[in-house]
Amino acid sequence: MADLDTVNLCTEAVRAHFGPLVSKVTETLLRRGRLSLPHLIRYSTLKPRTVRASVLVLIQQNILWHATEDDAEVFEVNIDECLVRLRFGRYIWQTEELFGPEAANIVTAVLENGKLKPPHIMRSLTVDHKSKAVYAQALHKLVSESYLKPSTVLSHQSPRDKIYQYEAEEKAKMAGIPSAKDLREVREAAEARFRREEEEVESIGMKRKAKEHRGKVSKRSKTAVKEEEEVVDDEVYFRVNYDRFNVHIRNQIVVTAARERFNDGASAVIQATLAATLSKQKSMKDPRSDPASLADIASHIPDDSVLTSGLVFASTKKPPKALAAIKEYVGLLSCVDNATTSGAAARFVSTTSSGSRVQVEFERLGARLRQRVLEAVARERHGDDGVRVVRLLLSTGKMDERQISKVAMMPAKDVRPLLNAMAAASLVSLQEVPRTADRNPTRTFYLWFVDLPKAYRVILTNLHKTLFNIHLRRRTESSAPLVQAVLSKLERTDVSEDNLTRAEREVLASWRARRDRLTVLEMRVEEAVFILSDMAADDEVD
Repeated sequence: MADLDTVNLCTEAVRAHFGPLVSKVTETLLRRGRLSLPHLIRYSTLKPRTVRASVLVLIQQNILWHATEDDAEVFEVNIDECLVRLRFGRYIWQTEELFGPEAANIVTAVLENGKLKPPHIMRSLTVDHKSKAVYAQALHKLVSESYLKPSTVLSHQSPRDKIYQYEAEEKAKMAGIPSAKDLREVREAAEARFRREEEEVESIGMKRKAKEHRGKVSKRSKTAVKEEEEVVDDEVYFRVNYDRFNVHIRNQIVVTAARERFNDGASAVIQATLAATLSKQKSMKDPRSDPASLADIASHIPDDSVLTSGLVFASTKKPPKALAAIKEYVGLLSCVDNATTSGAAARFVSTTSSGSRVQVEFERLGARLRQRVLEAVARERHGDDGVRVVRLLLSTGKMDERQISKVAMMPAKDVRPLLNAMAAASLVSLQEVPRTADRNPTRTFYLWFVDLPKAYRVILTNLHKTLFNIHLRRRTESSAPLVQAVLSKLERTDVSEDNLTRAEREVLASWRARRDRLTVLEMRVEEAVFILSDMAADDEVD
């Protein structure tokens, strides 16, 4: 079950999209876990008809999983599906930037309805005959490049349940008591089977269709030339593939990090490397990008970019050409001048043995970005001393209080309260090492260290709480009597802003300024959430 702050944020996201009744059903499931329909009606204190309608809406919007337990159907909330709804506006904006307004309209229709068949998409857009071909082409582009993916029965079942089921089937084939190694192999086999099923499902969105056309033929005989083309299957329901859009958000964060660490030239090289392999970046779980040659990177560099402006050369040397400048930036980004462990951890890219192909290291970059979020929280709450202690423990490992005071060059009277305060915030943790079997406190070593998974979970929970407060504040600001009266007046077709009084325009301008500030704050917090959750390794954040 989710923590209280995550429950509040999910409930608020559902409320903003579907209203208070559906959010009440979602909150009941989040707080009590899996429930059957009779229990859901009982605990939500809503009418059965209302609960059934809400469940249908949530299933249509991919928010509910359903399974069978003890011959009864139970429902469970997909928390990730609730939280990702906060990025829907960004997904639509990305689609318009990549493929144009027609594709953005298609994605908007699919997001509003949860899942749709291609004929239903066209019907919901009220496409006329002239623009039908443009929309069909945009839909084909979205499906072929995996921005829309098929929705099947597997999408409505919890992945955890499927993996448990596959594990049970694998264990049933084994004889005797399985060892730890056998159990690990069973787990890996179940996860591999689940991944194969997902890949097979994603390949059903397109189908082959025969295409006939007549070419130039002789007078004696006319032959019809048959070809095949890939078209979108009209019988398949499609939903938005969030992973494909998250790839663009991750790439933008990586480019920004390169600009902050080095300069504009380095960020341009990183951006070109990502653009050269963008078609193969299907998932956020890839540890690194596919290799890209220097020639491919050079072909994706904008014509107005002057890479040599970010490099310093001797006065006797002429500035190198573009390909040589890219090679210099690749050496800078791969930290070729630092062969230590810290240099390897700070790499943005890695190169092959010949140095002709470049890969962006997503896993290492994610680890550094998450550590930067941790250091930012430590600096905000405990100042520079807190950041010094965190960096010391991350680089050295477990240390006792006296060692921290000595190595960090801090007074012992300041170290103890600082460590206690940071431990209360879960930024550092304590490990007890008893010297005797009786575990006497006087004969026990107390070592401090940074438990990264625990620290990231606590920070992520606090960020969810901040997002919930932002949404609650925005809703409260919008529901103020004066603001509500002005907004209701603007909704009328016979009223424009020019018809408002001076006092009403001031109220509207004040409300818009507050709304914009809250939106900017939400985007900053959401970026930190994205780094901690979507860019995290599986063993760091649960």
